[in-house]
Amino acid sequence: MPTLRARIASWLVRRQLARMNRKGLDLGSLLPDSALMPLRRDGLDPIAALAESREAAPVSRLDLPLKIDVWLVTGRDEVRSVLGSVDTYSSDFNHLAVQVGMAESENPGGLGFSDPPVHTRLRKVLTPEFTMRRLARLTPRIEEIVGECLDRMDAAPGPVDLVEEFALPIPSLVICELLGVPYAEREAFQEVATARFDLLGGASASLGAISDSLVFLREQVKKQRDEPTDGLLGMIIREHGDRVDDEELAGLADGVLTGGFETTASMLALGSIALMEDPEAARIVREGDAGPVVEELLRYLTVVQVAFPRFATRDVEIGGVAVKAGDGVICSLLSADRDGEDLEAFDPHRAPASHYAFGHGIHRCIGAELARMELRAAYPALFRRFPDLRLAVPADQLEFRDASIVYGVEKLPVLVR
Repeated sequence: MPTLRARIASWLVRRQLARMNRKGLDLGSLLPDSALMPLRRDGLDPIAALAESREAAPVSRLDLPLKIDVWLVTGRDEVRSVLGSVDTYSSDFNHLAVQVGMAESENPGGLGFSDPPVHTRLRKVLTPEFTMRRLARLTPRIEEIVGECLDRMDAAPGPVDLVEEFALPIPSLVICELLGVPYAEREAFQEVATARFDLLGGASASLGAISDSLVFLREQVKKQRDEPTDGLLGMIIREHGDRVDDEELAGLADGVLTGGFETTASMLALGSIALMEDPEAARIVREGDAGPVVEELLRYLTVVQVAFPRFATRDVEIGGVAVKAGDGVICSLLSADRDGEDLEAFDPHRAPASHYAFGHGIHRCIGAELARMELRAAYPALFRRFPDLRLAVPADQLEFRDASIVYGVEKLPVLVR
């Protein structure tokens, strides 16, 4: 049986080749700079223009090359009102497809691009699998995966890339465990998972990446119809049978991938930067209860910068602005989490409070507790094993993603001793 090191090495080679052979789509060249403002950052923080926009008008028009008006919502209360409404806004994929010229067949399915009653039925299928009781079975494996990554880092002779050696493998392998992906299929799963997020998370992407991941997941569903595993796909098949068809099940699996892989990987990497920059926060994580610091990191970083687009189903007013039926609405989760006194700063002593890192309302991330489990296991283990963990390059040399929906850092070279 190949070691974790061998599996990861093989995956990295395949991932790099896939990136090199993929034709990119430069979003920055297609959209005006003003439209990309909500996605730009200065290191870990949003650029000043986002706060300035929120202070000037918590609801403003985005300059996009579409036939409809699209509104950017940046105020905390206004974001909550949009995300908390069930009937006033639609997340149905067809609204987006019409605007960007995608075919209905390219719908990734799942919860993010569906409305009630379809959304309600599918969420009821998934919810029991994401209770703490069900997720608890993953705790030993999460700790084992984290430990294996740390062992590999410890054995490295020089600087290591925390993204490649820690942040990416942990959520990828945890999702393999969650879904019940057979061992022999995991390298292929990691490849399509990473390619999937070159589209959602970066400026260069292939529109075919979504299709590739769905093809892989459809194959997994078909295999598990015949031989269900103990993972999420097998449990749903055993409990619901044909009441959830293959296309719906593949869409749900893709939603788990969307919500749980790149987002957690970005949090692991960016959160490690924040902790390395704040010795007191690192001490708390290393010696005390990491839970409150994890919540503050989630709020402060808000790696999913904007929510899935909504489309108004009727004329409505948001923050005093008239929005017409059919208009698009983009909620800045990052801005909402910075809207308040002293909320622009990271404070490891801040009492945990509600935040929008996982969204809000019926589309709130169903895997929020799984993400918390991974972060609460990974950060303390990392800083206990390597109390002198520090950047191997000056901070201004780190390459962060530019104008990305899921914010992250491309590489994170660190010294572990």
